[in-house]
Amino acid sequence: MASSNGGHEAETDGVDLGERKERVLHTRVPDSLDRHIKRRARSLGMSVSTVVRNVLLTTFGLVEDIVNDSTDIALAVTGQEAGPRRDRLRGRAATAGSSAEVLAWQEAVLNVNAVCDQCNAILQKGSRAGIGVREQAGPRPIICPACLAAIARPAAPKARR
Repeated sequence: MASSNGGHEAETDGVDLGERKERVLHTRVPDSLDRHIKRRARSLGMSVSTVVRNVLLTTFGLVEDIVNDSTDIALAVTGQEAGPRRDRLRGRAATAGSSAEVLAWQEAVLNVNAVCDQCNAILQKGSRAGIGVREQAGPRPIICPACLAAIARPAAPKARR
């Protein structure tokens, strides 16, 4: 079967989140799902396209996590050791690259609604969030205050003179 990317097979190891979004995906959905997606996008202050893209990316990662966890459970029940697990790209919506690519986190007040890349918490416009500072070009991950606090180390006490 010919693929739509110039005859080359699609990469199956993950999604390059920094890749330019050049492809348009058309699909037929029931009217009720269309209304639901549009309502959700409006309530999040996002475009329908962004919501659908985030849902698709998150769903693939979620299914992969379920399969990996199920495999680990099956191996543990049979007394076998689980092998090393391949890390998947999370991000906006996961998903945004791995946290290893983030040099630092900057706390900011959001000017748009967003979703936490780590726990999927809904972040409303005007709320505080952590914005990932990256060395490479690409989307910046956004995390909620709770996930930011989990990453941050407590400041070392200052020496008294």
